[in-house]
Amino acid sequence: MAGSKEIRTKIKSVQNTRKITKAMEMVAASKMRKAQERMRAARPYADKVRNIAAHMSEANPEYRHPFLIKRSGSSKAGMIVVTTDKGLCGGLNTNILRAVVAKLKELEAAGNKVQVTAIGNKGFGFMNRMGATLVSHVIGLGDTPHLEKLIGAVKVQLDAYEKGEVDSVYLAYTRFINTMKQEAVVQQLLPLTSDKLEQSAEEKRAYSWDYIYEPDAQTVVDELLVRYVEALVYQAVAENMASEQSARMVAMKAASDNAKNVIAELQLSYNKARQAAITKELSEIVSGAAAV
Repeated sequence: MAGSKEIRTKIKSVQNTRKITKAMEMVAASKMRKAQERMRAARPYADKVRNIAAHMSEANPEYRHPFLIKRSGSSKAGMIVVTTDKGLCGGLNTNILRAVVAKLKELEAAGNKVQVTAIGNKGFGFMNRMGATLVSHVIGLGDTPHLEKLIGAVKVQLDAYEKGEVDSVYLAYTRFINTMKQEAVVQQLLPLTSDKLEQSAEEKRAYSWDYIYEPDAQTVVDELLVRYVEALVYQAVAENMASEQSARMVAMKAASDNAKNVIAELQLSYNKARQAAITKELSEIVSGAAAV
């Protein structure tokens, strides 16, 4: 059994660790609420753009934007991987990167070469270590995502798709479900699938009017669909940030609870060691008195 002094040192060390994890849990809880509000605030804009894009794409059958056209033959695909910049958030990054690796293997097995855009330091480092073809990246987004920071890296993939260099683009991120559950998602971003632009009967009635285009329908549809795809990526980053703070809060709470249990066990060991030392001293005193 370790001595009393060693056990006291261990208890102090674990108590200091628990203070840190408790503070990180409280910070993550505060940031989580803000991230959730930001994520929910972005949804109405994305929904509005989707409805207008859906209506305008149907209203102009004579023109089809490249984002709406399914094609094959380039044998090349693009992937946008959204991860966190920092760790200590449980298995969040591990889960999404595992899903990305599975998708990359599936695409490569089908004969596709994949070019990757990494959003977040963890994904950027992982893709470099894996030897993936990185065409763009963005790191250091902070606690608040800004579209102007994302747009440069994302535009590389969008331009490649428009030029026909890739025939599909995928988006990988962690979807926020609730505080205790986050889901790794790898979905097709381009070409835009029919279910993404599908409208309900109520939405069709609400967006049933005709538009007057300035300068022309093609220019407006082009700009609108680019904004819609950018909104999808921004929403994915916002969801990923909300998931990050939720996962970090849960991970830090678990660490604090484990530290509390370790302290209790060490305190019990310390009490036992202290009691053993006292008993030993009493035995020595009694033995000495008896010898006299």
